[in-house]
Amino acid sequence: MISEAPKLRSPRVIKLHVVQGEHRVSSDPEVSLLTILGSCVAACLYDPLRGVGGMNHFLLADGDGEEAMRYGAYAMEVLINDLLKLGASRERLQAKLFGGAKIMERLNDIGAENVLFARRFLATEGIPVVGESLGGRRARRVEFWPVGGRARQREVDQFMETAATRPAINKVAVDEIELF
Repeated sequence: MISEAPKLRSPRVIKLHVVQGEHRVSSDPEVSLLTILGSCVAACLYDPLRGVGGMNHFLLADGDGEEAMRYGAYAMEVLINDLLKLGASRERLQAKLFGGAKIMERLNDIGAENVLFARRFLATEGIPVVGESLGGRRARRVEFWPVGGRARQREVDQFMETAATRPAINKVAVDEIELF
C-alpha cells in the first residue's frame, strides 16, 4: 500500500496597511500591520500576555478639529482604547516606536516634535518603550506582528515620488494581467 505524504498547508498571512491617520488592532497571530513613515510616527503597542496589539500612524504631535486622528494624542488614545476592548491590560502594554525622520532639510523638524510627543505620552501613561527606531533622514517601511510584538523595518531609498521621477505607466490589455 502506497501512502500519500500529508499536504502541508501554507500559513495564511494577512498584511494590513496602516496609513496616515489610521490605526489597527488585532489578536490574530496571522496578521501583520504595515506602514511607511517619513516624519510621521507609528506607535506599536501590545500586551504580550494577552496576545493583542496594534499600530497607529500619526502625522503631527498636536492639534484638534475635524481630522483629529492625524494628531498624536487622539491616535494614541484610540489605539489604547481599542486594545483594552480586546482584553489588553494597560499595566502590561509595551511600546515600539518608529519614524520621526527629517526627510526635507528646508522644512521644520516635524519628525523630532512627533518623537518628543510619543515619548512623553508613553512615559506619562506608564507604558515602557521596549524598542525604537526614530529620527534620521530616511523613510522607513515598518512591519509589526501585533500578537507577539515582533517588528522589523527597512529603510526606504526613494520616499518622495514626483511626476517627473515616476516611471511611465504602460497600458496593458486585460488578458495580459496576471493575478496571484
